[in-house]
Amino acid sequence: MYRKQSGFTLVEIAIVLVIIGLLLGGVLKGQELINSAKVKNFATDFRTIPLFIYGYQDKYKKLPGDDANAVANVSAPAGHKGNGDGVIEGNWDDKVNTSEAVLFWEHVRLANLASGPIDFASATDNTASLPTNAEGGRLGIQGKPPIKNTAGSMKGTYFVCSTGINGKFAKQLDLTIDDGTSNGGSMMAVLSSQSTSDSTAATPNPPAAESTYSDGNSYTVCLGF
Repeated sequence: MYRKQSGFTLVEIAIVLVIIGLLLGGVLKGQELINSAKVKNFATDFRTIPLFIYGYQDKYKKLPGDDANAVANVSAPAGHKGNGDGVIEGNWDDKVNTSEAVLFWEHVRLANLASGPIDFASATDNTASLPTNAEGGRLGIQGKPPIKNTAGSMKGTYFVCSTGINGKFAKQLDLTIDDGTSNGGSMMAVLSSQSTSDSTAATPNPPAAESTYSDGNSYTVCLGF
């Protein structure tokens, strides 16, 4: 007895393939938009921090973090003040409130220049209050060059660093703000696993910048201004 076999026609198969293609295209486009948004967030971090400095200096004629009159100027807790020497001392990734790099965030927030927690009473509170980037990596500022290249250390008066940034984002970020090279210009990078703590020592010895960005690697990206 003859039985008619059922199956998909070429038209039906073509329709399914078109739908799959549209779905994949939508997913890829969505991921591209997410990646682009992350890079914009990273760039905003680097562009906003200088505004905190200029706004604080304009209002109080002092440098946030270094402000020796922070108790009177912004009602900082007793002892939460800098030494007033005109330099943001300490490492950008410090966690103790004796570091001017940490006090920087307390001062600009108390001055209503930046949003975020203002509780810097202990190491635990500091960890919860200190800012992070779009990937959850630490964001910070210091007053000495954190990275060097073959021509010497980074140039600038202040240096903003952001860590835990994937290579594909780091390169796009560098292209957005600077020249796209990891070891030149005003923005440079080292692997996130490489410490920059020596850069603020009595005899600074900052690590050398990476020669290139590689997708999949995690970087600490720093900008001098």
